[in-house]
Amino acid sequence: MTPQIKRAIISITANIAEGFGRYSFQETIQFCRTARASVNEVLDHLYSALDEAYITKEEFDNLYKKAREIERAINGYIDFLKKQKQNFQ
Repeated sequence: MTPQIKRAIISITANIAEGFGRYSFQETIQFCRTARASVNEVLDHLYSALDEAYITKEEFDNLYKKAREIERAINGYIDFLKKQKQNFQ
């Protein structure tokens, strides 16, 4: 499970970077949506880790909170990009 979580975490930042490198608001937004999906993949793995007692409830709660903060940041970036896209049309 650890390698899957690591891949999903790396996917979050990799997708944001790839989207940024496209120089297109719409493509950047799409890559951010993919990054957001990776956050939810991590959350799913955390639930599994908790269910299998690989992590404690306290560890789960801390990681869950951090993942949701990342998700909110990505959502904020998506909203920013949408506004910028509208300003340039």
